Amino acid sequence: MQLLRIDKEPSYQCALVNMTEADFLEQLSPDGDVVVQVDYSTINFKDGLAITGKSPVVRKPSLVPGIDLAGRVLRSDSAKFAVGDEVLLNGWGVGEAHSGGLAQMARVKSEWLQLRPKALSAKQAMAVGTAGYTAMLCVQALQRGGVQPGDGEILVTGATGGVGSVATLLLASMGYRVVATTGKAAEHDYLKHLGAQEVLDRAAFSEPGKPLQKERWAGVVDAVGSHTLANACASTRYGGVVTACGLAQGMDFPASVAPFILRGVTLCGIDSVMAPMAKREAAWLALAQQLDLAKLDSLTTEVALADAPRVAGEIMAGAVKGRVVVNVTA
Repeated sequence: MQLLRIDKEPSYQCALVNMTEADFLEQLSPDGDVVVQVDYSTINFKDGLAITGKSPVVRKPSLVPGIDLAGRVLRSDSAKFAVGDEVLLNGWGVGEAHSGGLAQMARVKSEWLQLRPKALSAKQAMAVGTAGYTAMLCVQALQRGGVQPGDGEILVTGATGGVGSVATLLLASMGYRVVATTGKAAEHDYLKHLGAQEVLDRAAFSEPGKPLQKERWAGVVDAVGSHTLANACASTRYGGVVTACGLAQGMDFPASVAPFILRGVTLCGIDSVMAPMAKREAAWLALAQQLDLAKLDSLTTEVALADAPRVAGEIMAGAVKGRVVVNVTA
């Protein structure tokens, strides 16, 4: 079987290798009660960090990266899943502390798996991936906060990335007026194709700003962090909701309490890695019902397993738009 293997010693490296199933299970994936034949995986920002070694994401001496996978059950010691079940997995520390989806096989814990919605193929599920599933968690948080389509504009930052692309597509399809930010002038038409009504230069948000700014946003989906998140909060309207799910600009949050205590703004943290299964299943059901699959396909690029390291480098360089699925059998 083919797989991407990260070894941290003697020096950090990620390489495409061949292993026997027995060696893989013994050396790289000794724990888990379900073995999955992986058909597709994907490359998220966190996968880019792991594959390139630009951040200490990987917590094992050796493992397979890939925080997402979709495939079918080959063997199961769990009553929850039977051989042949079509499943998917997002997060749970897979690709960080446990071998993940960038291999032709994965052994995982049954409590991490869920049945793939029948409306989505394995490839489409990975076109969604953690990025799209996180985008839906953000949208649902806006809804729980009372933000409705007629309430005003929704800001989506880092909009050409995986989370931002799917969030733009979802929100527009649900009737929200989306304003997207990007630093890529050439991608304005791409974002408008996904449903953005207006596209702004990210430079307007990426530098220090006033603690309170002119009220504009009814809601925000932010995958960027740092000054961008601070400025988004400062310009959110009274009672608005800001969802924070990423750190592409940085982990810092150079803001004040002013938007929260003077305008009643809610800052809602979105964690997709350890989210309870009920929340995951609700998000995936909504994705299967509400996604425009034709547009999802249009923002998706398919690559072979051998191309994953190259794509990881491109993601870290900000040179990838939309979603990339990895056909691990190619």
